Amino acid sequence: MTTIQEQVSRYGYVTEKVSEHIDLIAEINRLKIEKNAVILAHYYVDGAIQDLADYIGDSLGLSQQAAATEAEMIVFCGVHFMGETAKILSPNKKVVIPDMNAGCSLADSAPADKFAAFKAQHPDHIVISYINCSAEIKALTDIVCTSSNALQIVESLPKDQKIIFAPDANLGRYVAQKTGRDMVLWDGACIVHIDISREKLAQLRVEHPDALLIAHPECKEDILLQSDFVSSTTGLLKFVKASNHQKFIVATEAGILHKMKESVPGKKLIPAPGSDNNTCACSECPYMKMNTLEKVYNALRYEQPEIHVPEDIRLKAYGSLERMLELSKGI
Repeated sequence: MTTIQEQVSRYGYVTEKVSEHIDLIAEINRLKIEKNAVILAHYYVDGAIQDLADYIGDSLGLSQQAAATEAEMIVFCGVHFMGETAKILSPNKKVVIPDMNAGCSLADSAPADKFAAFKAQHPDHIVISYINCSAEIKALTDIVCTSSNALQIVESLPKDQKIIFAPDANLGRYVAQKTGRDMVLWDGACIVHIDISREKLAQLRVEHPDALLIAHPECKEDILLQSDFVSSTTGLLKFVKASNHQKFIVATEAGILHKMKESVPGKKLIPAPGSDNNTCACSECPYMKMNTLEKVYNALRYEQPEIHVPEDIRLKAYGSLERMLELSKGI
């Protein structure tokens, strides 16, 4: 019989089987109150988890909301770097995630040692890093940004300031084109956003000529160029709600459709298609889908797997987040 800690070490999550007679949602809600916990759900996780969460949104906004609560524990249903961000902002709260293996292809594309060497080659450059990166990369960063404020962060700096943008090259390229800045880009990418099939999307647009194409800036350049609207996940949601248009092709992770459908039940929402290698007709993140109700229940019950960020790393990462928040005032 393995201990809970051994299960987490071996599998990345508590493997304790939950009885089929347990009402998972009722038990999660009970444990949340008992342990003074707050449940955060990113837009990309399963709809059933979004429905029971206290807060739903993008990673930074969720971490900020959790930091403002009196909760003693944060259960972050998302991916690993999001749990780290919550811990950076709430060092005195216990932060757990349902599955420690729920990583991020974009964050993984920037190993800290290789990025440190890359940064050393450009000593006169400021580093701006997209928040979808590890705590170690945040610690090597001067200013963190989100997809919502990346343009404003770059534009707030002097025009002659040299910039490294990491880790997402597609977002960096989009920002460079919009701002006219010549930035050095780290060559990272999100497998979900670059997996959107050009050919299938072209066919979808022929089938739905009256649909607006809306896209996340992590998508490839050719998709962004043909899009009617480009914005963050939250920005896409707001656009669909505010638009008088009735049909949209949504080029981002398909999990956002759950919240979109709740917000605009009368509108037609079509997920952008993934490649032939994708088992779904849409673009889905396999890491986000590692979050399940059973794992959320076990994370709450056993308070595992827990996120830890070394204090020296946390303080440096906090500094880069703090600079973003200062520059973003009024955005």
